[in-house]
Amino acid sequence: MKILIVNPGSTSTKIGLFEDETLIFEKVLRHSMEEIEGYEKVSDQYDFRMKVIMDAFGETGVAIGELDGICGMGGLVKPIPSGTYYVNDPMVKDLKSGKYGDHASNLGGLIAHAIGEEIGKPAFIVDPVVVDEMLDISRISGNPLIERRSIFHALNQKATARICSKEIGKSYDELNLVVVHMGGGISIGCHAKGQVIDTNNALDGDGPFTPERSGGLPSGQLAALCFSGEYTHAEVKAIIKGKGGMVGYFGSNDLIDLEERTKTEPEVKLVVDALALQVSKEIAAQSTSVSGKVDAIILTGGIAYSDYITAEIEKRVSFIAPVKRYPGENELSALALGALRVLRGEEEGKVYS
Repeated sequence: MKILIVNPGSTSTKIGLFEDETLIFEKVLRHSMEEIEGYEKVSDQYDFRMKVIMDAFGETGVAIGELDGICGMGGLVKPIPSGTYYVNDPMVKDLKSGKYGDHASNLGGLIAHAIGEEIGKPAFIVDPVVVDEMLDISRISGNPLIERRSIFHALNQKATARICSKEIGKSYDELNLVVVHMGGGISIGCHAKGQVIDTNNALDGDGPFTPERSGGLPSGQLAALCFSGEYTHAEVKAIIKGKGGMVGYFGSNDLIDLEERTKTEPEVKLVVDALALQVSKEIAAQSTSVSGKVDAIILTGGIAYSDYITAEIEKRVSFIAPVKRYPGENELSALALGALRVLRGEEEGKVYS
């Protein structure tokens, strides 16, 4: 079976073509801040992203009609259990409107659905970022007007947790793990016996700042900024997500370049070290959800390639549990396997409503 995988991120679009479990084509399409910031909403990027995806797919030598299915990265839909879902009209409506949030991953389901409709093949998403397994106690924010939300890199976190569990020699359902996905966004989840019982809202809520997001800001100062009259609602949203973090400090989300600059620019080193510190604090915080009984701390995502940042984190949190590093993402293969299980009849695809 041939399956096209579409994984739009905040500053890149990854595509993969699988023949059964084998990846036969992969390409990462990078998007500069100048390309992205011209669009007010993520859904406005649809035509731009579709074009670059189809141009890249043309390099595969495979006709679009040969596909057996298309699987997109799950976006911001309503909170749902983990699993593989058919992309249907209700899901398309929610993704397009941004009813539950505006994020690049919304485009995954939209593009997969459009291609599937064109060729008459099913489109799927697997373990979207809104997979919700949080305990009720973890939802309490401290104010009844606001509830903490489960928005995290569910697909990569769970896929990497299973890889680590296998290496440890135990089932994912037997272990307590703190999993750290570090990319354009950073999510840190407490996985207790196969359930993510707590996580930071990695999109626009709490947790550490990231290459382009501000993370958990001091609320009083944020409120003052909102009502200062100097910024519109859209501009404040951009400060929180898109123009925050390293972009806000240095105008760049390129951690490779910024890490190199730490050698000669003390001001850059200070902020990069602060990112590592904030990630470490969140790891420690998440470990309290299982009373510190953590079997392993897992570092994954693009930033996990950084020897410098991962070393800074490890030296701060290794007292909690062994730190294991899995650079990059397993998302393409995780998406393909999720779609394959349904196409082969090994599990039933779920219907979003």
